[in-house]
Amino acid sequence: QVQLVESGGGLVQVGGSLRLSCAASGRTFSSFALGWFRQAPGKEREVIAGISGIGGSTNYADSVKGRFTISRDNAKNTLFLQMNSLKPEDTAVYYCALRLAPIVVVGTPNWHHWGQGTRVTVSS
Repeated sequence: QVQLVESGGGLVQVGGSLRLSCAASGRTFSSFALGWFRQAPGKEREVIAGISGIGGSTNYADSVKGRFTISRDNAKNTLFLQMNSLKPEDTAVYYCALRLAPIVVVGTPNWHHWGQGTRVTVSS
């Protein structure tokens, strides 16, 4: 059984930084795509960053491109999201997800395992 556990969320001021982590257990995830999603109050869950299981290519939503960086440490089964220049609109619950395939796709039904989420609040 795959388990994903996020950490690193919290309260930060506008322009600040946070680093989220997602620790995976249950199976080796090196060949699978991983992603970060977020869900703001009253909005649908959206993918903001993904990293493939082959070659580690990355994709970002336009809203975070240039500010957020996704990375993975396969030896430690850990996924990261470095978030810089945070804005109030980045306030959301952030989730990591694993897809049982190497390629990143957008739709949430295509992701098979989810963490419980970690809350990020950006205050102005």
